[in-house]
Amino acid sequence: MSGAVADDADVAAVRGVLGREPQAGFRVVVRDRQGAPVVIRNAPLLDDGTPMPTRYWLVDAALLRSVGTLEADGGVDRAEAEVDADELAAAHVRAAAERDAALPAGHTGPVPSGGVGGTRTGVKCLHAHLANLLAGSEDPVGAWTVEHLGLDTSAYRRESG
Repeated sequence: MSGAVADDADVAAVRGVLGREPQAGFRVVVRDRQGAPVVIRNAPLLDDGTPMPTRYWLVDAALLRSVGTLEADGGVDRAEAEVDADELAAAHVRAAAERDAALPAGHTGPVPSGGVGGTRTGVKCLHAHLANLLAGSEDPVGAWTVEHLGLDTSAYRRESG
C-alpha cells in the first residue's frame, strides 16, 4: 500500500492504544490538535497475508471510550434504524472499492470482504464508521455518531498522502 509505513512514534502510539504490536502496515490519516494519531489507514492485508477488512481504524483512546459507551447504550441498533439504508449501503460499497484498490498488483491470495469494518450490510461497529468519516469518506453512520456524541470534528486534521 502506497504510504503505508508509519514512523516509529506513530507505531509506538498505536501500539499503546492497541495494547499489542500492529499486525499490518498503516499510515496515520487523522490527528488531533496535539498531533497524536486519531485514525489510521490499514493496509488491506496483514503482514502474514491475512485479509484486513477494516480500512480505517479509530486509535484515539478518548474517542474509543466515548463510542464504546454509545454502543453500549444501544447505539449500533439505533444508528441502523435511523440512517437511510441506501446511503449506508453506498458507504459500504465505497469503502470496499477503496480498500480493494489498495491490494497489491497481482495479488492472488485471499482478499478482504465487506465494506466499512468488513460488514456487507447494516452496522457492525460505530468505531469503524466514525473512523471512515473522519478520514474523509462520506459515511452516514459516522455522521450519526458525530451528532450523537456532540463531537467537534474541527479538533481533528486530516493528513495528506
